[in-house]
Formats: sequence, C-alpha cells, structure tokens
Amino acid sequence: MQLTKAQHRPEADSVERTLDIIGDAWTFRILREAFFGARRFDAFKQHTGAAPNILTDRLKKLVRNGIFDRVQYSAHANRFEYRLTEKGRDLYPMIVLMMRWGDTWLDDGKGPPLTLIHTPCGHRLDPVLRCDGCGAAIRAQDMTWEARED
Repeated sequence: MQLTKAQHRPEADSVERTLDIIGDAWTFRILREAFFGARRFDAFKQHTGAAPNILTDRLKKLVRNGIFDRVQYSAHANRFEYRLTEKGRDLYPMIVLMMRWGDTWLDDGKGPPLTLIHTPCGHRLDPVLRCDGCGAAIRAQDMTWEARED
C-alpha cells in the first residue's frame, strides 16, 4: 500500500503547538486589543468583555508563553501592564490575515469595518501572504510540503 504525505505528516506540527497557546477566542480578542494599544487589565476587560477570571487566566498564559511581558507601572498601587514581546508582536501578520478573511467573507456586503494604513507610506493595506521567492500570492492549491527528517 502506498502511503500518502498526510500519513507521513508529523503528529504535532507548528499549527497545533501555536493553537495550544493562542487558540481560543478570548486569547485572540486580547491579542487584537494589544495590537490596538491596550496594555492594562481594565482596558482588556472593557474591550473584550471577558470575565475577570477568564482574562486573568489568559493573560497569565500569554505571559508564561512569552507573548506578553508583565511590567509594573505603579509601585504605589502595585499595578501592572501587559506589553507585547517580540514573540507577541510577531503574531501581528496572522491577526491581520484573519481580519482580511473576515473582511472578505463576513462583511455582509458592507465592506470592511476598518482599514489598515501603512504609516510609513500612507498606503491603505490589502494584506496578502506572498512567496518570499517569487512574490506570488500564496494559494493552498499551489503548495506542497516536506517534513523535517530527524
């Protein structure tokens, strides 16, 4: 019997490992708000609608996994804010591509609720994932893969 690539695929791939950290709706909402500039617990609570126990749990997980740094901003009241780390900021393209998907498929014909503008050039962004070799837009039907051999 000929084995397909799917049967040779590693069991725990990077998508699964990523989802283990950021794969629930509350975490995505927290990340979205962080990219909009939220840093403090109250701002995350207000903009996500998360209950305090859920928000506390997700923020701890994001800190534990190096997505946020927890930084004290008031010694008097022992208050902290949550700042995206380099690892956390590297999630931005994924959030933007999810936003683009929603703008394309879930807009009810009204168009995107907001437009991203690239500050250095002022261009309105229509994010597209591109091949770093040839510049072509990435499409599932054009892709294949190979597993790392250990």
